[in-house]
Amino acid sequence: MKGLTAFKEKATGVFGGLKPNMEKFEISQSYHGGHGGYEEMEGGDREGRGPGGGHAYDDDDDRPDSPASFEEIERPPLRKIDKYCKAECPCMPARYTIATMACVGFMIAFGMRCNMSAAKLKGEHNGTVFMNWTVAVESHVDSSFFWGYLVTQIPGGFIASKFPANKIFGLSIVSSATLHLFVPFAMTLMHGHVVICVRVLQGLFEGVTYPACHGIWRFWAPPMERSRLATLAFSGSYAGVVVGLPLSGLLADAVGYQAPFYAYGVFGIIWYMFWIWLCFENPRKHPAISIPELKYIEKSLGESAHPTMPSLKTTPWREMMRSMPVYAIIVANFCRSWNFYLLVLFQSSFLKHKFGFKVEEAGFVGSLPHLIMTTIVPFGGMLADHLRKNGILSTTNVRKLFNCGGFGMEGLFFLFVAHSSTATGAMFALTCGVAFSGFAISGYNVNHLDIAPRYASILMGLSNGIGTLAGIIVPYALDGLIQANPTGCWTTVFTLAACVHLVGCTFYGVFASGELQPWAEPPAEEQKVWAPPPGAITNTDPSQAGMLGDYMKETSFGAPEYTEQSQMQQSNAISYGATGHVANNPFAMASSAPPIAEEDVPPSYGDVTNPGQYGYTQGQMPSYDPQGYQQQ
Repeated sequence: MKGLTAFKEKATGVFGGLKPNMEKFEISQSYHGGHGGYEEMEGGDREGRGPGGGHAYDDDDDRPDSPASFEEIERPPLRKIDKYCKAECPCMPARYTIATMACVGFMIAFGMRCNMSAAKLKGEHNGTVFMNWTVAVESHVDSSFFWGYLVTQIPGGFIASKFPANKIFGLSIVSSATLHLFVPFAMTLMHGHVVICVRVLQGLFEGVTYPACHGIWRFWAPPMERSRLATLAFSGSYAGVVVGLPLSGLLADAVGYQAPFYAYGVFGIIWYMFWIWLCFENPRKHPAISIPELKYIEKSLGESAHPTMPSLKTTPWREMMRSMPVYAIIVANFCRSWNFYLLVLFQSSFLKHKFGFKVEEAGFVGSLPHLIMTTIVPFGGMLADHLRKNGILSTTNVRKLFNCGGFGMEGLFFLFVAHSSTATGAMFALTCGVAFSGFAISGYNVNHLDIAPRYASILMGLSNGIGTLAGIIVPYALDGLIQANPTGCWTTVFTLAACVHLVGCTFYGVFASGELQPWAEPPAEEQKVWAPPPGAITNTDPSQAGMLGDYMKETSFGAPEYTEQSQMQQSNAISYGATGHVANNPFAMASSAPPIAEEDVPPSYGDVTNPGQYGYTQGQMPSYDPQGYQQQ
């Protein structure tokens, strides 16, 4: 043992100066991202202190392994708060931190929409007409939010494309929450006309939330994680109803009808403080994101040197309006919005008038279907990504299966609700129907990113704007029915809702698509994602025989040819994302090439089977005797 220790010390002194060269030849051994991506980097069991074994990313920033690293990765400067508290959630990647915070933001936004129904039920519970409003005024108050919400949907898509989407999202929710604090006072003025104006302003601000959220995922969501990240964020809209209905009922019953408005206004302001601390426009601007996650996101998405944002002039409106997959998303959004706003605005009234529930009871029982749906939505997103990533179903078939299955089952169970005579049977059918509709969110609600990722925020604004019409129509269509026959109108109400869903299921199943549309292709100047450095290897070089020669032919974009080193720096096993249909995408083509074999040889010697590629001749090659080394 002593002799071996002395030998190691001498060898360290002699070969210590060769360390930089040894690191250089360890490129292919230190990076294993092609075998599992960032998730494997975090938890690999290979030797070495870097992710997945070998050297850490922080030690090899000068060795490019993605388009992003052909330019130096500059980390943004730390803010004052970052010097005392790091902008991250423990044990959670940055992209999932943003998804979680967006989920909480949607919870607050949709919870605010539950406050008015609880306030009206509290007024009716005291034996008086709430605020002495007529049926027409009450319908105006219920729908006024959606007047403003409709107006900013499509402009919200352009705003989210022109300005940082994370800032637009945060400002929209905090502005609406601030206005929410003034709603109780506004309700006492001018017979409801002032509160109508306040709610219109709230709708104007909140109208940009969905387009802005899609704008966030344009930079943060790897293609094969689109469903799970988007559904995690969007599940907040249903979780907001889960929390909002019972909490609003409790606060209104215990304190007064004003309490829910004050509580949610404060919640929104507190949330905004955490949002601006933890969330950033894109991974490059995040001061605390890990280098492996940054490179994983950028390699998965691909990038161009200077991506341009779509504008009103450059958006292909004519082609978009002729695209049936776009209409499939719009129709599905309208149908889902009809049933969602029906439940948000009138579910408590249904339980109270038909089955005699109290205000707080209606809130708790009515939240059960949305609670189940909240758990189904992210699970459906993970299942959809699993089916796509493993090639079990195409993206188109996944979207159709989840959307049509969810819509069809909800429509069927709503027919049971319409003809149910007991509270238990009605709630069971309602819970099952709403739960199944959670799978549909992995269909139409993320389909924008499939067919036109470049215009996803604009498409989301367009489809959500049409869907908002349902929120305007539902109060006018149902307030009169409920006033005329509070206990017997619900058969008509839920039968109509079931028919709406079945129509949406059929239309989407026929016309939907999960493929990138031709009109959504990036401009010609952005299609060449990256150009590798000039190389010395030619097609006549014997070292390129077999796999390398074929691979170079497949990945030739009219740019200078690859070198051996630049090829090793490609992701060498799978392509992250549904990018196979994107023109001139090097990652999609790299996925079809066989993986580069890794050999257990000392890093300083490289590939001993092909000495010529490193400039050696046969006589110059260092000798290596494994048996002799073991004897030492």
